[in-house]
Amino acid sequence: KAPILTKLVLPSLAREQVTLLLDEAENIRDKAIIALLTESGLRLSELAGIKVTDIDWEAKTIRVMGKGRKEAYAPLGGMSGQYLTGWLTEFQPNGSNVWGLTRAGIENMLKRLKAKTGLPCNAHTFRRTFACLLRKAGLDVLTIKDLGRWESLEMVQRYTRSVTFNDS
Repeated sequence: KAPILTKLVLPSLAREQVTLLLDEAENIRDKAIIALLTESGLRLSELAGIKVTDIDWEAKTIRVMGKGRKEAYAPLGGMSGQYLTGWLTEFQPNGSNVWGLTRAGIENMLKRLKAKTGLPCNAHTFRRTFACLLRKAGLDVLTIKDLGRWESLEMVQRYTRSVTFNDS
């Protein structure tokens, strides 16, 4: 018989914890990354691949290359848009991504923030946070699935396992 696997509740962040991370971020670029991860549910590879031409400021979306090299669109939230606009007035990418960082550079920034705050701070924690905050705001799982570019409702349910009846 196959072993019975435990269903772990993986960490997500409360809105107040995201605010603390934004306050502790070293610069506007790091704030833009944190805000975008939280408001868009981007995977690390999607975030690291964003170019200026991928951003549609009017539609408030970002074209990303998702899992399996599938092109998709992620939402661009208000806070993300403000920080990203501020960052792009300081930094002019020359064909590279909008951050001037590699995936490893983004991961290192998040590790420094984790060490500074003690909060879980990796791209997947922010992806779970995105799903949980939307669920707490009353969005249905099908809408969250589409916004987060998940393949199945089961994945959304796994990501939002930490949301309880009292949270909704």
